[in-house]
Amino acid sequence: MNTAARMESTSARSRIQVSQATADLLFASGLSTWIAPRKNKILVKGKGEMQTYWLNTKAAKGLKPYHPKSDMPTLAETAELTDNSDVSGAMHIEGNFDLDDTGTMTKTERLVEWNVEVLSPLLQQIIASRGGDVVPIDPLLPQKEATIGTGETVLEEFVSIIPLKRFDAAELSKRQKASSIDIGDKAKTQLRNYLSNVASMYRDNPFHNFEHASHVTASVKKLLTRIVNVDDGNGLSTPSDEIDLANMAGHSYGITSDPLTQFSVVFSAIIHDLDHPGVPNAQLVKENTRSAKIFKKSVAEQNSVELAWAMLMGKEYEALRACIYQTEDDLRRFRQLVVNTVMATDIVDKELQALRKARWETAFAETPVQEAGLSSDDCKATIVIEHLIQASDVAHTMQHWHIYKSWNEKFFMECYAAYKAGRADSDPSKNWYKGEIGFFDFYVIPLAKKLDSCGVFGVSSHEYLNYAKSNRDEWAREGEGIVNEYLVKYEDMTTIQ
Repeated sequence: MNTAARMESTSARSRIQVSQATADLLFASGLSTWIAPRKNKILVKGKGEMQTYWLNTKAAKGLKPYHPKSDMPTLAETAELTDNSDVSGAMHIEGNFDLDDTGTMTKTERLVEWNVEVLSPLLQQIIASRGGDVVPIDPLLPQKEATIGTGETVLEEFVSIIPLKRFDAAELSKRQKASSIDIGDKAKTQLRNYLSNVASMYRDNPFHNFEHASHVTASVKKLLTRIVNVDDGNGLSTPSDEIDLANMAGHSYGITSDPLTQFSVVFSAIIHDLDHPGVPNAQLVKENTRSAKIFKKSVAEQNSVELAWAMLMGKEYEALRACIYQTEDDLRRFRQLVVNTVMATDIVDKELQALRKARWETAFAETPVQEAGLSSDDCKATIVIEHLIQASDVAHTMQHWHIYKSWNEKFFMECYAAYKAGRADSDPSKNWYKGEIGFFDFYVIPLAKKLDSCGVFGVSSHEYLNYAKSNRDEWAREGEGIVNEYLVKYEDMTTIQ
């Protein structure tokens, strides 16, 4: 009675508030898009603080069928929940397309459209940074495109430090407002076509799929827009073309002043698991697959870069490439950023892990070591970008509990299916509970602490760390029972099939 009365008195006009118990039932039924957590908890007499949720009435009235592999909202539903995007991990949708038209789209088409709307403003910013002109690529540049990335492996191109492009304060202050730039219908169509083809090259895995890539992209976008002035700690909530870039450039190690850097990182997030086979690199090497014969290590990551890059270099994407770069220097920097960013998502390779750890300790030491010809900011920017994509790749572990649990279930189903198919040596269910605790303790939480300590992500880094700790504790309490639920659900699904 106290709970009902308190919920009634703390509700809002024309809104429906539901309890945690009701929310849990909706989550279990795959209806997470129907609700969004309130930002502030309510106080209930005799029970203390209680988390409650707002009902998304448009989604509930639609009674849309539940797809067991996805709890991603439609564009219209997500737009309704943008005020809670920081809490729930929902994607914030921006753009001028008609949300009413998305009802006839498939899930993949909605995701493609969302990614188009993420990349388009970044292309506008790139064009603004070079004076606002979109001209055909230099006739000699295709010769460079044909030779770049033609070494034996992608991993051979990896470098410890990427020299970023520097803009002086006068240039930044005079930069044209990006929102006034028109990238052109041809480039926009090519961008949409490219992303549609990328989506089609993702396999129908429970976890490593195009939805996961879009989830990673959402986290990358969020962290990039939250880069702060490390002197005063003010988070950014506005697009980078609306802030004082000249003031910010020196406080983000150059990341905010160069839109090509930002585009490259977001692009890398979208393509980072393209054609992922649903098993780890070690299994691919064991099976001696074609890609394993070519790449030897970081097999899936190198394959993703190779396929995505080869497609982008096609004649049908000339207008799109003309927006991204128009000089050989920018082409090579774009390629290097993509290689480094995607390679950073291989968190299992011990050699790469040791290299990243050593570089972090060097760059963020009290007296940073500077390599010849490269600035300390270049070193820090390179490492921050790598850690940004790593955090985004496991962003579900640092978001609301139901987001974490949903993606954890998908990953379990993928690993367990591989075991059942004879593509894993051991039953993952035997160590899944303890393995997740170890993953939080030795990877996720230390990674979140690094985001916090590098000092450029503001409140987002605190938020990621707090959610990581909270999810770790919740998993420690509930994880064993949840793994048993996963097993029952897997058996039910395979029985039905």
